[in-house]
Amino acid sequence: MNHRRLVLLGVVSVLGVSQAFVSNSLISSSLSTRQRVGLRGGACDTKMAAKQPENIVIAGGGLQAAAIAYYLSKRGVSSTVVERSKVAAAASGKAGGFLARGWGSGPTGQLHEVSFDLHETLAEELKLKGYRKLPTLSVSGGKRAGSVDKAIEKGQVPKWLDGSVSSARLMDDATAQTTPDELTNALMDKSGAKVVIGKVEGVERDGGKVSGVIVDGKVIDADCFVVAMGPWSCMAEDWFDDISIPMQGVRSTSIVFRTEEAIDPYALFCAEDSNGCHLEVYPRASNEVYMCGIGGSKYLNNDDLKAISPEEITADPARVKAAESSFGAMAKFAARSSDQQQACMRPCPPDAMPYLGQIPGTDNAYMAAGHNCWGILWGPVTGLAMSELILDGKAKCVDLSAFDVGRFSKNVGSKSGKRGRKQGTTDVGEQW
Repeated sequence: MNHRRLVLLGVVSVLGVSQAFVSNSLISSSLSTRQRVGLRGGACDTKMAAKQPENIVIAGGGLQAAAIAYYLSKRGVSSTVVERSKVAAAASGKAGGFLARGWGSGPTGQLHEVSFDLHETLAEELKLKGYRKLPTLSVSGGKRAGSVDKAIEKGQVPKWLDGSVSSARLMDDATAQTTPDELTNALMDKSGAKVVIGKVEGVERDGGKVSGVIVDGKVIDADCFVVAMGPWSCMAEDWFDDISIPMQGVRSTSIVFRTEEAIDPYALFCAEDSNGCHLEVYPRASNEVYMCGIGGSKYLNNDDLKAISPEEITADPARVKAAESSFGAMAKFAARSSDQQQACMRPCPPDAMPYLGQIPGTDNAYMAAGHNCWGILWGPVTGLAMSELILDGKAKCVDLSAFDVGRFSKNVGSKSGKRGRKQGTTDVGEQW
C-alpha cells in the first residue's frame, strides 16, 4: 500500500527563463483533485529506464535548463520548462560569458575542455553573433609604463588601454567569449520547449518517482523532473527526503559600457586595486564592454536564498562607482558613468563543484546546479551530460561521479575553500 504525501514550498523558486509564454492550460489538475505522494529513501539508481520519459519538466529558465532542453530535443524528446519570469532573467542574462578551455583542474578539467569545444559547435549551429575567440591579458593599474606602449605598437595590447596601466602581459591566447543572454535564448528557442511562467512550489511523489510538479498551486504531470534553478536549487531540500544541498549565493555587481565603435577583443584580468576592485573586463562584438570583479559581494546561505527572489538582486551603487573609477583611469573611453548596472547571484557549493546527477532516493528526479563562476562555460556540457543521463541512464561525454548530488547529505562538515576563477590551480581574479 502506497503512503502518499505532498511537499509544498511557498517561496520563490526558479532562475532565468523564456520568451515564449505558455498558458496554464498545460497544467493538468488542481491539488484538490490529485492524490499526493511520498518518497522512499534509497540509493541513486541510474539504470536505463524501460522507456524514455514523455513528460520531462525542468525547473528553471537559465542556461543550464535551456541547454538540457536543447540536447533533449536533439534526441527527439520534448520538455516543459517552468520559470517565474523570462529566459535568462537572472545570472544567465547578466554574466560575462568568458570561456577558457585549459583553466580547469581535477574533476572540473573535463567540464572545461568538453564544454569549450561545444560552445564553438553551438555558435555555428545557432549562428551566434556574440561568440568569438580572443586573447586574455593580465593587467595592473598604476603609473603608465613604457613597456605598455611598446606592446601596443606590437599589437600585443589593445589601443584602448590608454590610461594608467603599469603592466600588461599575455595570460592565455586560446580563450573565447559568448554573450550569455543570446546563447540562452537561442538554445531555448531551438529546443522547442514549452515554457510555463509560474513559481515551482513543490512536487508530487509516488514512491521513488516524481509524478507531478506543483506550479502556482496546480500540477503539471511529470515522469521526469530536473532541478536547474541556480542558487535557488537548494529549495529541493524541502521537496525530497534526507538530502542536503548546501549553497552559498554570492551577489555580484557588474556594469556595461556601450561604445559607438568596435572595441579590440582582449579580455582583461586586472590586479586588485586601491578601490577594492579585481576587475574582469570583456569587450563584446556588440560594441559593449562588460565588467565584473567589482568587489563588495554579499553572501547568502540556504535560508537567505529561499527568502529572496531573483528580482531582488540589484547592483550595489558604491561598487558601481568604484569600478567606474578604476576602469576609467585605465581606459579613457570609460572615464564616465557606465550605461548599465546590474547584479546576479552566483551559485556556490562548499567545494566549488556543481551538483550534476540523479537526486538520491528517486528514480526520475535530477539536479543541474551550483556552477560557481563557470556556469556559462559549463552550460553546454551540462545540457549534453544530463540529456545522456536522463535518456541513456549514464552520462557518456564526461564522468559525473565527482558531482554527486548527495555528496553533502552524509558529510555536513565538508571542507570548503576559495571558489573564484582559477587558471588550472592558480587563483585568478576575485576570490570568495
